[in-house]
Amino acid sequence: MRKVSVAAIQMRCSTIVEENLEKAEKMVREAAAKGAQVILLPELFEREYFCQQRQYAFYKYALPTGENPAVRMGQRLARELSVVLPISFFERDGNVLYNSVACIDADGKLLGVYRKTHIPDDHFYQEKFYFTPGDTGFQVFSTRYGKVGIGICWDQWFPETARSLAILGAEMILYPTAIGSEPILNSDSMPHWRRCMQGHAAANLMPVIAANRIGSEKVLPCEENAGLSSELCFYGSSFLTDETGELVQSAGREEETVLVWQYDLDTIEENRLSWGVFRDRRPDMYRIISNS
Repeated sequence: MRKVSVAAIQMRCSTIVEENLEKAEKMVREAAAKGAQVILLPELFEREYFCQQRQYAFYKYALPTGENPAVRMGQRLARELSVVLPISFFERDGNVLYNSVACIDADGKLLGVYRKTHIPDDHFYQEKFYFTPGDTGFQVFSTRYGKVGIGICWDQWFPETARSLAILGAEMILYPTAIGSEPILNSDSMPHWRRCMQGHAAANLMPVIAANRIGSEKVLPCEENAGLSSELCFYGSSFLTDETGELVQSAGREEETVLVWQYDLDTIEENRLSWGVFRDRRPDMYRIISNS
């Protein structure tokens, strides 16, 4: 039996990068002490969710993979603690900027980078101002503890993301996330958000893990942002499912926490094969998806 313990970290992010990195390291160490071997941090945890506003000055936050402090921290901790760490970061590649995840294996080796495929452009989630849609395609990384598929936040709403990762051989799907209030829609999207990913787990018969941030983040009026103000309240609610979509660990909306659950990957694989979902697929009938 191949058993692996996976953790989702839920944390508050401040405007001070050093504080966020220090907190992230502390919580990664806590997760490792609880036995976690694959540890997921939230999306863009280095700083506040800067995509809430549009400022050209924020482009300078983007760095090449090897120069990013969070990635360097991840490599150091992965090597020391023998854990797999997917690290979300703002990537610069020449003159192009991406919302990316660096997947770091348990020896500190960088296995590769996934660039976010689906980029939102909504009130206060203005990511198209900063990020070019990813060019890597969906990625599955063969780590010491299993095959890890990774999507980033908005990717999690698309069933094509999860199914593509499953077809590529993922044994678990990880979604680092930054999501909260919808001020213009005046709706609570949290239950919908969870159910959407629970459905991906159930449809593909594999665990889904989501790590979100918490806390209220405000933008004060300034000339660079055309005198606009806004506020997002990130609702946490991070979770881990089993392969049927059942929640096995879940967090509340306000606390910083580390969730850990152990999976038996061989048993899950046996269940996935037994259901026949992938045996009975009809890709020739699905062309409308890519042609419309």
